[in-house]
Amino acid sequence: MNYKNILVQNSDQISYLTINRPKNLNSLNNETISELSSCIKEIIQNKEIKCVILTGAEKKAFVAGADIKEFSDFNKMQGRNLSKNGQDKLFNLIENSPIPFIAAINGFALGGGLELAMSCHIRVASDNAKMGLPEVSLGVIPGYGGTQRLPQIVGKGIALEMITTAKMISAEKALSIGLVNQVSDQENLIKSCVDIANKIKRNSSTAITNAIKSINACYQDGVDGMESEINFFSDCFETEDFAEGTKAFMEKRKPNFN
Repeated sequence: MNYKNILVQNSDQISYLTINRPKNLNSLNNETISELSSCIKEIIQNKEIKCVILTGAEKKAFVAGADIKEFSDFNKMQGRNLSKNGQDKLFNLIENSPIPFIAAINGFALGGGLELAMSCHIRVASDNAKMGLPEVSLGVIPGYGGTQRLPQIVGKGIALEMITTAKMISAEKALSIGLVNQVSDQENLIKSCVDIANKIKRNSSTAITNAIKSINACYQDGVDGMESEINFFSDCFETEDFAEGTKAFMEKRKPNFN
């Protein structure tokens, strides 16, 4: 399928997904969210893909935020629909994806851009990246999961400081508070992500999917995370990957997961 605002390329079991609106600092408008949602659903159905690397076009911005022009005159109900549709169509889709997503944060990740990065399972930032949730400076709060995922990742105190002050932080600061997993120079950013993806690829896709589900269960209201782990753990025992993994271990060879 051809897309207007995104680029997708599959190579060696990795899908490279790029938001391609550099003149708008790769900002998220409704069309881009819809395209990302459609593309990601296709990627998830592709059994050959073991990992996704998500980034922004060029070197200035990952995603500099939502496209404010689209909702500057919204009323309450329209605002509610904006938030819910974005969460359901894209942000929750990524977080609950059975395939790990790595955000390659190649510049500004502000507002919806940081929320998009936080919905990914792993985050790697370029050394020039700037991150923040500046929504309160516009008279609104984060609406794509930012008030929920940021405290989950960095803790309540730091999340409250970042959101209420609307300040931007550097890549090194983001690393120090656990907001990103690694920092790389701009030229090696994608390579750093590929290195992580290659390590993911050699493991059991079935087990990785169950691990994602089990970890996510920890943050779901009304769900017993420990009970979820027991269920997802036991589910692994009747899979081909478990049979291959344990057999390979006993035979002192590397497993061959399909």
